[in-house]
Amino acid sequence: MCKNQLGDERSRLKAIIREKSWRRGTFTLTSGRTSDFYIDGKQTTLSAEGAYLCGKLLYELIATENQPVTAVGGMTLGADPLVTAVAIASYLAGQPIPAFIVRKEAKGHGTGNFIEGLNNMPAGGLVALVEDVVTTGGTLLRVIERVQAAGFKVGLIATIVDREEGGAEALAAAGFPLKALFTRAELMESP
Repeated sequence: MCKNQLGDERSRLKAIIREKSWRRGTFTLTSGRTSDFYIDGKQTTLSAEGAYLCGKLLYELIATENQPVTAVGGMTLGADPLVTAVAIASYLAGQPIPAFIVRKEAKGHGTGNFIEGLNNMPAGGLVALVEDVVTTGGTLLRVIERVQAAGFKVGLIATIVDREEGGAEALAAAGFPLKALFTRAELMESP
């Protein structure tokens, strides 16, 4: 892909996020913090164009890693459309990467797994974790713990938006640098 097309796709995704997902007001976040803005990532990731662009740009980020990633996953519900979009983008690029989903609670019946999609993942493989929006990093730290407990290695953590509220620092302190398609500051800039 030429650099101009990538830049155009990134600009278009930024516009979609600002149009569909960015809200002003008073909101309580998952972390319990109160904020004067909210990024409802699912409004973007569940739109056809937004899902396509998120999947393509995250796949391209994953594909630039030095070590090949064997699966891409994240915590349900925010990561569900993202992991599917990345898996489809990887397939279309001729480098299929399977998706997996980490449950908030272990499945209460059947296998009792925290992770769905295990049969598609090579045992002990290197995985990428994705999230739509990162604030404190707490959700991703739980995902890392569950993924490692299942015997996998975490090689990359990526998000669509880093709210720049300590999540990148918390993940880095645990040894997992965060890569973001956009930061809060970038989204607040004019197009």
